[in-house]
Amino acid sequence: MTLPYATLPGDLDHLIADEHVVANRLFEHLEAGRGDRRMLVDQVSYGRALHAHAEEEVLYPALAEIGAAADAEEGRGEHQALKRLLVLLDHADPGSREFERALNKLIGGVRHHIEKEEREFLPALRRAVGAQEMGRLGERYLAAKGWAPARSHPTVPPTGRRRRLMLGAAGFMDKVRDRVSGRSNVLSTDASWLLDTQAQRILDTWSRLVLAPYELLTLEQARQQPSLADAAMEILRQDGRPTDPEEVGSAADVTVPGPGGDLVVRVYKPLGQTSDPVPVVMWVHGGGWTLFTNDDYDASCRALVNRTGAIVVSPEYRKAPEHVFPAAHEDVLATYRWLLTNATGLGGDASHIAIGGEGVGANMAAATCCQLKQAGEPLPVAQVLVCPLTTTAQYGASMWDAADARPLNRPLLSWMMMHAFRGVTDSLKDPRVDLLPLSVQGLAGLPPTLIVTTDRDVLQSQGDEWCARLEAAGVRATSVRYGGVMHDFFGLAAVLDKAAHAQEEVALHLRQAFEAAPAAHPFDGAPMRRPKVIG
Repeated sequence: MTLPYATLPGDLDHLIADEHVVANRLFEHLEAGRGDRRMLVDQVSYGRALHAHAEEEVLYPALAEIGAAADAEEGRGEHQALKRLLVLLDHADPGSREFERALNKLIGGVRHHIEKEEREFLPALRRAVGAQEMGRLGERYLAAKGWAPARSHPTVPPTGRRRRLMLGAAGFMDKVRDRVSGRSNVLSTDASWLLDTQAQRILDTWSRLVLAPYELLTLEQARQQPSLADAAMEILRQDGRPTDPEEVGSAADVTVPGPGGDLVVRVYKPLGQTSDPVPVVMWVHGGGWTLFTNDDYDASCRALVNRTGAIVVSPEYRKAPEHVFPAAHEDVLATYRWLLTNATGLGGDASHIAIGGEGVGANMAAATCCQLKQAGEPLPVAQVLVCPLTTTAQYGASMWDAADARPLNRPLLSWMMMHAFRGVTDSLKDPRVDLLPLSVQGLAGLPPTLIVTTDRDVLQSQGDEWCARLEAAGVRATSVRYGGVMHDFFGLAAVLDKAAHAQEEVALHLRQAFEAAPAAHPFDGAPMRRPKVIG
C-alpha cells in the first residue's frame, strides 16, 4: 500500500510508510528465496522492534488523544502477537519448521497491520491534528526509535513507569547480545544477494564499522560515522595492499568568495602539467546535503584528474540543517561562476569547463547548468551525473525495488531531506532541486550529458527519467546502468572493478566533449546512444 495523500519528509505518517515499504521489500526477498535468510530476518526483527516501540510511544497515545483509543488498543494487541513471533524467529534456525511457520505468520501479520495503519489509523490522525502536528509527532517518533531496545520484548507492559524501567534494562542487554552474536554487524548491509561479490564485501565491511543505520542516528552521530571510502581503506588493509591515495600532480584547498562567506574549494592538478592550459572539471560531492566532505570523495576527483588530464575543482559547500536549502546550491553556482573568471590562474582553459557530481552533488551540477542557461551565461561543455537525485518526490519503481538497499535506503533519503529542508519545506518543489517538472524549453540546449545509475539505488528511476527528458528536449544524453552495485559506488575503484569501469566511461565522455568544444552544443543532431546496462 501507499498513503493516499501527500506527506513531507519527517512527518509521522511519512516515516512510518517508509518503514512499511522496507519491511515489505525484505519480506519479498525472503519469499523469493534470495538473500541471506538469517540476515534478512535479523534486519526485519530489528526494524520491527524499533518500529513497534516508537509507535507505542508516539502513534498510539496520539490516536487515543483524538478519541481513537480502540484503534490504539487494536494496534498494541497486534504488536504483542508480532513480538512473540519475532522472539521465536530470534531463537529458531532458518529452514526449520518452527522458523518458517513463524516467518509466514509474521509476514501475514505485518502486512495486515500495514494495511490497517495506512488505510485507517494514519489518515484519521492527520485529519484530526493537521500537517504541522504530524511533523512534530515525526520528531518524537525518531527520538523514540533512538532509545528503543533492539529486540522485541512482548512481556514488557504497554504503558507506565515499570515499562520504562524494563525497557531500559532490556535495551542494555540487547546491545550486549547483539555485540556478542555479531547481529549488530549486519544491520547496515544489503542482505538481498543482489550485489556482486566486491560490492557486497564493501557493504559488509562498512556495516561492521558504523554504529547503526544512519537514519536511526542523530545528525551529530551520523557525521562521525565512517563512509564507504573508509570501508574501502579497511579492505585494502585487510588485503595487505597500499592505502595511499592515487597520485596526482597536486591537491590543495583554496578560498573563494561565496554568497554566505568564504568557501573552501579543493583544486586537483594533473601530473606533469605544462604551461599550456588544460580543461577543467568541477566535481560536486554527495552526502544528502547533510553529510560528508571532499575528503570522503577524494578518490573520485583523483581518478578524474588522471583519466582526463584535466584540473578538477571540488567545492566544499555549506551543509544543512545549519544552512538549509538553497545554501548549498548557491555555493555550487557561485563556485562555477568564480571558475569561469579564474580558471586561467589555475592553469585551466575557461572555454573547456565541464561539470559533474554524485548523488545530490549531481543534482546541484544539473541545477547549475539550468540556472546558467536561464541567465544566458556560458554553459559547461559537458555534464556528468552519477546516481543523481533529480526530484524530491519518491519517484519510480526503484523507490520500492531498492527501498531496503544500502548505503542509501528509502528512510535515509527521507531523513536527509528532513534535515536539508527543515523550516523551508515549501522549497521541495523549487526548480533548482525538483528538476523533473522542468519544461522541454527549459532543458533545450543543455550540454551533452552522461548519466550513471545503479540497479540497487532508490534514485535509479529518477536518473533514467531525467535522461529521457533531456533526450526529449534534444539534448545529447546517454544513460549507463551498472548492475550489482550500490549508490555511492563511483569512488571505490581501488576495491570495485565496476567503479573503475564507470570512471573510464565518465572520463571518455569528458575527453570527447573537450575535444569537440566549443562546437559541442547547442545540439547538432548527432545520433544518441541508447541506455546500456553493464553487469
